[in-house]
Amino acid sequence: MFIAAMLGVLVTMLLALVRALKGPTVYDRVLAVNMFGTKTVLLLAVIGFLTGRPDFLDLSLVYVLINFIGTIAILKFVEFGSIGSNEEEARA
Repeated sequence: MFIAAMLGVLVTMLLALVRALKGPTVYDRVLAVNMFGTKTVLLLAVIGFLTGRPDFLDLSLVYVLINFIGTIAILKFVEFGSIGSNEEEARA
């Protein structure tokens, strides 16, 4: 049963990778990469359950936080052109 779940997750990861490469806009690509990261977390959780190692859940939680922060940073960079703001830009 969990092998079928793992195969299903791998298929959706492949589809997300295809969308990331062929996406018509930048936002489609970012969304596909975010979905790929979410599916990676799910895959880590399933592998941890299959092998009987609950520490994989800790790894997946750390990865989901990195994925979320990275997605926000990329979207901010795409929208504004930089991640941080300079004082000169703020005055203008």
